[in-house]
Amino acid sequence: MDIAGIEPVDRESTAGIIADRLREVIMNGSLPPGTQLGEAELARRFNVSRGPLREAMQRLVSEGLLRSERYRGLFVIDLEPGDVRDIYTARTAIERAAVIEVMNGDRERTAALLDEAVSAMVAAAEDDDPTALSDADLRFHEVLIGASGSRRLARMARVLLTETRMCLSLLQTTYQRVDERVVEHRRITKAIRDGDTEAVLALLEDHMEDAVGRLAPGTTLRG
Repeated sequence: MDIAGIEPVDRESTAGIIADRLREVIMNGSLPPGTQLGEAELARRFNVSRGPLREAMQRLVSEGLLRSERYRGLFVIDLEPGDVRDIYTARTAIERAAVIEVMNGDRERTAALLDEAVSAMVAAAEDDDPTALSDADLRFHEVLIGASGSRRLARMARVLLTETRMCLSLLQTTYQRVDERVVEHRRITKAIRDGDTEAVLALLEDHMEDAVGRLAPGTTLRG
């Protein structure tokens, strides 16, 4: 039977699909930091051979989401306060570069897309859905970076945003109130719409600094 659009899945695409699914469960906390990954169990759950599974896990090792311990196996990375600072330092550099490009492009279109992400944050808060709230929060930053038009910035940001999502899953109780998060994102959006590059960059850095302070108390981004 021929069905249009359905073709055999080759090993490469299988490994990619597995990597995407592992990345998702690491990101949302289903596989928390420090968890050891068992090949046999995962192969059974994915219903695949160990070949593509190993390839997928090595991809996540190269991305820094898994760590390899000799004679022990693969583990989900741990996130210490220094890691949180490092993640947000790198994110700040990437998002600053994205903002410069955004401000030279279609600011109104970008602001409209950012408004949608903020609206999703508000809706998630009204539904008391912290998972959806964090997803919408990161969607805001994905949109901002994507609006730069730089595939390389987007590629570099992917792992950082996954690690950020891990932070939010683990440490949501220390993060700020929803209304504060919404206000911060709305201010950034307004500054973009107004064409005030200096204000956008200042608000972005304050946003990152505030996040570091709340996710890893006692840790600062600056200095």
